[in-house]
Order: sequence, then structure tokens, then C-alpha cells
Amino acid sequence: MTMTAFWGMIIRVRWFKPAWFSPAWFISSALCCLPLLHGAEPPVVRLGQGVTDYRAEKYPAAVQDLKGLALPVLSDYLAYHLAAAQEQTGDFDGAIQVLYAYRQAPVASTPLSGRISLLTARVMLEKQTAALSAKAVQILESDYKTLPQPEGDALLASAYAFQKEYPQAVLVYRRVYYGYPNTKQAAEAWTALERIRVEQKYELTKVPARQQLERCEKWLAAKEYGKARAEYDVLSKSLPEPERDEAKVGLGAADYLSGNVTVALRYLKALHVAKSDADAQRLYYATEAARKTGDEADMMAFISQLGQKYPKSPWRLKALITAGNRYLVINDKSKYTPLYRTASEAFPGDPATAYCHWKVAWEAYLDGHPEAATLLRNHVEQYPADGKTSTALYFLGRLAEYRKASTEAKAYYDRLSLQFPHYFYGVDARERIAVAKLSAVVPDPAVKAWLDQIAWPPHRDLSATEPNPATKLRMERTRLLSAANLQDLAEAEVRFGVKLDSEQPQLLAMELARTADSSFRALRVMKSFSADYLAIPLDSAPKKFWQMLFPLPYKEEVFQYAKANGLDPYAVAALIRQESEFNPQALSRARAYGLMQLIFSTGKLMGKREGVAVATPKALFNASLNIRLGTKYLKGQLDNWGGEWEKTLAAYNAGPGRVKEWTSWATYREPAEFVESIPFTETREYVQAVLRNADMYRQIYGGSKPEPPTPAAARVPVPEYGAVAAPVGKAASAAPSTKATAAPSKKKKTVPHKTVRKNTDS
Repeated sequence: MTMTAFWGMIIRVRWFKPAWFSPAWFISSALCCLPLLHGAEPPVVRLGQGVTDYRAEKYPAAVQDLKGLALPVLSDYLAYHLAAAQEQTGDFDGAIQVLYAYRQAPVASTPLSGRISLLTARVMLEKQTAALSAKAVQILESDYKTLPQPEGDALLASAYAFQKEYPQAVLVYRRVYYGYPNTKQAAEAWTALERIRVEQKYELTKVPARQQLERCEKWLAAKEYGKARAEYDVLSKSLPEPERDEAKVGLGAADYLSGNVTVALRYLKALHVAKSDADAQRLYYATEAARKTGDEADMMAFISQLGQKYPKSPWRLKALITAGNRYLVINDKSKYTPLYRTASEAFPGDPATAYCHWKVAWEAYLDGHPEAATLLRNHVEQYPADGKTSTALYFLGRLAEYRKASTEAKAYYDRLSLQFPHYFYGVDARERIAVAKLSAVVPDPAVKAWLDQIAWPPHRDLSATEPNPATKLRMERTRLLSAANLQDLAEAEVRFGVKLDSEQPQLLAMELARTADSSFRALRVMKSFSADYLAIPLDSAPKKFWQMLFPLPYKEEVFQYAKANGLDPYAVAALIRQESEFNPQALSRARAYGLMQLIFSTGKLMGKREGVAVATPKALFNASLNIRLGTKYLKGQLDNWGGEWEKTLAAYNAGPGRVKEWTSWATYREPAEFVESIPFTETREYVQAVLRNADMYRQIYGGSKPEPPTPAAARVPVPEYGAVAAPVGKAASAAPSTKATAAPSKKKKTVPHKTVRKNTDS
């Protein structure tokens, strides 16, 4: 081993307890590398080399690397890869011996469990003896739940066939063929079934119709629409009723999903099947096809039929939502509101109706309708785990403020801050408490009692900083795998551990993030293992946990250029986190570059204003330059929008033209109303994410929110709640453009930034 590799390995290995370069750290590291002093590579390096050789199909080399190696903490990885390499070289006896020894003292909790059982059974079957094949069947049956599929079923079926247990073999082969059609095991299963039928003269029983239809459904799920259609066509002539009707409808579904929308609509419209779930499915796909072709009359006619014939069918719910989304795209609330209302009333509490119910409640709020408060409360009661529940709580608080009911407002804001602390509206709630001077107000007892009885999803407590024994062992395994240059296996190890109740996910995520080779990769690791972090109170997780989720790798440049442009540095950091996750090499599909995702023309123009030449797009990958030019551009946008961050961020993401159009739809009483009314899901969530991220950065790093700049122009006077909601200019139901950005104002030259990727709520 070279000295470079030696020191590289030392740097990769990180121990939990000892501080860097403390005596304890040095001793533990030296012990790990002690074999180097005698001219031998340490076990962890040999393991890494052996796995690498195995993956490169250098099986004899892998055997040489791994044979005789002792690594108790990773004995599962060692046994699996050694035995698998021996299998490939034909040394089945050696593989069986290795796996048998491992199974005498297996690792208690390993992601390799199912793969080891599968390998053990496979090499036993390779010996083709009755005793070993019987043992293989026993292993596969006892460990069935852990087996990877369809490999597990394919091997179990072949084991049954070897034992001449043909009824079981046929049953399992069919499970493979019909349940996993888009795999090589399915083709092999069909060949095996034919062999049993011909060679063993075994009379195969008739395949259940449901199983045959399942195969077609799996083809659809795999987007193999042509294969699905071909098999549906056969089944539409061969299956008995009522399954034959399902196959007939499947033909139309395959046409629709493959893009033959007009053909599908004509076929489904003319198709007659018995009153059944298949007919409800027919009407749903006909609704979808009519929507795609722009035939609103047919679309609504199909929905009417669903309501009359199948009022509680899930196909009706899907049709109502797809039709509602059709009108939402063109901002026709007179049509989408009744559809969403019907969906939420006919299927109360169904998670799929949460957004439908929210849109009804939101339109009632914007219109100043008397039922707004009732609808908002209903949303909280029916969908307590839904993200829009935080929005409902905020606007219930605002309604209470409009009525001068400060105690009620305080109750709503307190619960919102407690239940959704890092959501956009959780931040807004705390700001309202400060602005409206509600800190000392006692929450209304009745409202508080009502909120207390809601079935809120529980918060996880991630406050532990010391690992329990199970977590400590998992962390040790993860470190060793990382030290062996097996980062993918280290990540899989953590992913396995975080699913177990006995282990501590925040410590495992932090452990893996520490091994990442960059801040942005570490951030991605943290986000992937901490999906619910927005609902976790700040004191329910270690400070390091939050710093890893909200890193500041370019702090000096962020603060320098933010302050030079009069910007809040934490808002700039929040924007970078959302734009690129601090990846300086980030490149979007819209050709936006670097940390702040600037398109080349914007970067070039900003560079000219700063006296810096930006000769090529790749220059924007320079972190310092990107932040310098990005903050300059952001400041210009903020000035263009009178210091209003909400509109500035919306324009940064979707373009100024779209924001001008959106602001013309209504007179918004406050920025939160504008944000919630943004029709593009990506842009709305982007604005909310950046603003809440900025709040998180201030909390974690001790910053304070700066005073907003003086607006460049006076704002439009805002009437009291319930007296407005009339749109400005064109009717509120005017359709927003979904094909191109609206033309920017001619009064001031605007700088292009980037193109938004999503453009509807649908």
C-alpha cells in the first residue's frame, strides 16, 4: 500500500468518541492500521478491495482478498462476498462452508440478511443433492419475508421442482410470471412451467383470471403499454365475465396511457360493460381522455354518470380531481371549486381529498365568505397531518384578528408554532404574535380545548446526543464501510438502521453525513433521512443536527456580498440552500449555473455591472463569483418589487412577467395571501421554503431579522376582511398563461433568470 493510500485511509476512518488527533484518536487509528507496520494491509482495506474485485467480476482475486480475513463487525459483508465469489469460481463446497459458519453466529441486524439466505440456498441447490435441496427449501421458507424479489420466489420454485413438489413449484413459478412480468425471472418461470408440463407430463391447472389481469396491470405500471394492450386484447376474448369486462376496459386504459388519447376516448365512449367496478374505471379513463382532448362536455358528462352510478367509487374521486385540476390550470374557480367541493364532501377524510378541501376553504377565505372559518376548522379536524393544515391555522388566526378576537388568534398561532414550528406559516405565526403584541395574551380556553383534542401527528424526539448500543454498532459498521471505500454500502447500512425502532436515526444520519466528501452531499444525506424535520422543535434535536441540515459552507462570501448589497445574509444562504443545496457545480435543465443558479446572460450582465468579465458559462461555477453576481441580481430584483421578498422570490423562480400577472388577479391583504395564491406549485413552495429557511438560519446561527427596506412605491390601500377580494383589472377567473412567461413591464429593463420547471398545481 502506498503512503498516499495509507493516509487517505486514516483520514476516512472517524471514531465516535475521541477528538481529532487526541491521543485516544491516534491510538484507535493506529490500532486499525497496525498491520501496515508489518507489511500487510488492514482488514478493512482488504474487504474494500475484495468487494471491488467481486463487482468487477474478478472472482479469483476477490476470493484471494477475502479468504482468511477476520473482521467480526462486518462478518456479514465478508461472508456474503467471499461465498458469492466462490460460487462464481465453482467452489460450492467452500461457499457452503463459509455461509454455514456465518449462520452459526450471524449479525443480528443486517441489510444483507435476505441476500445471504438467498445465496446460501442457491449454492446448496448447485450441489444437486436431496439433503441440501431440502435444506435450501427450509431456509427459503423460514426466511421468506427477507428475500429480495422476484429472485427469492424464482429460487424457491426451482427448489420445489428439484424436490418434485410440482404443485408448489407451479404455484410459485406463476407468482413470478404474473407478478413480475418485466423481469428476466418471469421469462425463466414461463420456460420452467413449460418444462414441467412437457417433460413431467404434469397437467397445469387453469390460471385464475385475477392473476392474469394482475400481469397486465404490472405491465401498465412498468409503462410497457404495448405489451399490456396485447395481453389485454387476448384476455378480452378468453376470460369469463366479469373479468372479461376488466380486460376490455384495460384496452382503453393502455391506449390512453400510451398517448393514443383520441383512439382511447372513441373506444371507451362506445364500450358497453355491465354495471361494475370495471364500468367505473371505464368512465374514469374516458374522463381523462376527454380532458386531454379538450372535450369539456364529454368530460363533465362522464363525471355525471359516475356520480349517478358509482357515487362512492374511488374511480369517481380520481375523475373529480382530474377535472378540477383541468379548470385549476386555467384559473376558472367557478368550475373547479364545485368539483373539489363534491370530492371532499363525497369522500370525507380521504387523504386524496385534502387538497380539494383546502382549495374550497381557501377560495371562501379570499372571497370573504361567511363559511370560511367553518371550512378552515373542518380542514384542521379532517386532515391534521396535511401540510395545508398549517395554512388553515394561520388564516384562522388572521380571521380572529380581523374580528379583534386576540385571545382566539393567540390560541391558533400558539398551536401552529408548536405543531408546525419550521413551516412557512409557523414562522408567520410567530411574527404575527410579535407584530400584534400577542405575547402576553392568554389563549382563548375554548379554542385551545378544541385544538388540544385534534389527533395531531406526534413529533419525534431526536434530542439524544449519545448513541445507544444498537446505534453505536451501526455507526461503527458505517465508518468501517466508508473506510473501505464502500460508500454505497455505508449509506445502505444507515438506511436500514433508520427504519428500526431500536436505533437513533438522527445520529446515524449525522454519522453518514460526516463521511460525505462535500457540504452539498452531506446536506442531501441529512434531508433524505430527516424528512419530517420541519415539524421537529429546535430543542428536540442536537444543534449539530440542525447545522448539518442548514450548513453555511461559504459563510465568508455570503456575508461579504450580502452586506455589500444591503441584503440579509441568512436570506441569501436560504436561497442558495433551496437553489443548489450549496453545490457550486449545480447545473439545471434550464441551464442555470452554480450556487445561486444564474443563467449565462444574467451572469454576464451582472459581471459587466461589477466590472468582472464572465467569458463562459463555466465561470459561474466559481463559488465566490457566483455569490457576488447572484447577490447583485437579487438586490436588483428586490428593488424592482419594492423590498417585498415574497414577490422577489417568486420572480426569481418563475420570472417577473408571471408575478405581474398573478398580482393582477386580486387585491391581497397581506403577503401570505399572495404566496398562497401562487398557482405554480414549485414557485409557491420555493417562496415558502426560502423564507422559512432564512428563519432557520437565524435561529441556528444567532442572527436577527433585519428591518425591511422602505418600499420604492406606496402600496395599494387594503380594505378590511370581507369587503374585498375583488380582482384588480381583469376578472379573477382569467386564465394564466401556462406556455410562456408573460411579457415584462416595458418601463424597466428586466434581467432573465431561469425557467420554472413545474407550472400547475395538478
